[in-house]
Amino acid sequence: MTLRTDPGSRRAPARLSIGEAMDSLVRGGVPLHFTAYDGSSAGPEDADVGLHLRSERGLAYLMTAPGDLGMVRAYVSGDLDLSGVHPGDPYDALVLLKDHTRFRVPTPSEAVHIARSLGLSHLRPPAPPPQEHLPRWRRAVEGLRHSMTRDAEVISHHYDVSNRFYEMVLGPSMAYTCALYESPDATLEEAQTAKFDLVCRKLALQPGQRLLDVGCGWGTMVRHAAREHGVRALGVTLSLEQAQWAKEAIDREGLGDLAEVRHMDYRDVVESGFDAVSSIGLTEHIGVRNYPAYFRHLRDRLKPGGRLLNHSITRRHNRRQETGHFIDRYVFPDGELIGSGTIIGAAQDQDLEVQHSENLRLHYAATLRDWNRNLVEHWDECVAEVGEGTARVWGLYLAGSRVGFERGEVELHQVLATRNHDDGRSDFPMRPDW
Repeated sequence: MTLRTDPGSRRAPARLSIGEAMDSLVRGGVPLHFTAYDGSSAGPEDADVGLHLRSERGLAYLMTAPGDLGMVRAYVSGDLDLSGVHPGDPYDALVLLKDHTRFRVPTPSEAVHIARSLGLSHLRPPAPPPQEHLPRWRRAVEGLRHSMTRDAEVISHHYDVSNRFYEMVLGPSMAYTCALYESPDATLEEAQTAKFDLVCRKLALQPGQRLLDVGCGWGTMVRHAAREHGVRALGVTLSLEQAQWAKEAIDREGLGDLAEVRHMDYRDVVESGFDAVSSIGLTEHIGVRNYPAYFRHLRDRLKPGGRLLNHSITRRHNRRQETGHFIDRYVFPDGELIGSGTIIGAAQDQDLEVQHSENLRLHYAATLRDWNRNLVEHWDECVAEVGEGTARVWGLYLAGSRVGFERGEVELHQVLATRNHDDGRSDFPMRPDW
């Protein structure tokens, strides 16, 4: 950055506008058209995507929380607006920013000049938007990470938003997990049905068998397995709103003699002798250090010869990596991801034999695309239901996650394992039969 000097002065550099400050911090310049409330701008005026900073509070967010957290705070609060994309699906804007934005760290003197130019008063952090969860250090003070109490709190933060909101975004299936697109033109509902049927076939479910579904959400797997395969299915979820919705759906479909959903922690399930256990989207919440206890508990729920299907978001590597401020504060507090190798190893260490692993990464990208479409289609209703700030969080989260799955930054693995008999028999065929 070159510091401009006022005419007639050899010392004090001229104050920078917001647009000039922004442009100076991005290598190669801002890739979209940035405008600010002070009348300044940066980036190409003919860009398809625009970003407008509306207020001093938004500027304070950007200055006091550099990086994605400050931008998210300003965007969620309505102090930063995107144009050229719908807030329910800002995918094109995120791709543009990801591919063409490279921030640089200013020198100390540059940082001081920028702060003085934009106003030192903006270095006082405003209160974050109400959608933001406590930082991790505050959550640690209030409860041990992944304790039952703290897990219940963070699950409620994410899932007890509004059942009506989820109905509009997820569609009739009420499945908040990766779908399976057997053809490129499959609908979201067809793909979700195909996913649940694949899980049932991998578990070799037969009429009269018993299934335990941990982290069952709105009970879609439980109802599908009972309705389509005749099993007696028990689902458990930490979300009270999910459990209530699932119970009503079970009653509507007349499945009460086969399907049950309880509001409880999976660790409190004491029944055993299940023919199969499904875990679809739970592993992300339990914490990597808890994998041994998790797989041991699920193994103990199975009868010898029983099968476990673990379906979860994974990383492409097995190194520990934080989820980032946005995901941790706004979407999945305390969430942790790791590679499928760690999951497989943890299952094996608890005397489960891993029979099959499958990566559905691109299927999740397609699922997220369709959820964004639903959010756009029902935008006004969603905003009326949960507020514009929360709706913006979801549009950003779904679109950003889609980019991550498309780029291979995250994956989705189904890992199938068996609890073998004492003599080594697994009751698994020589080759997969689904």
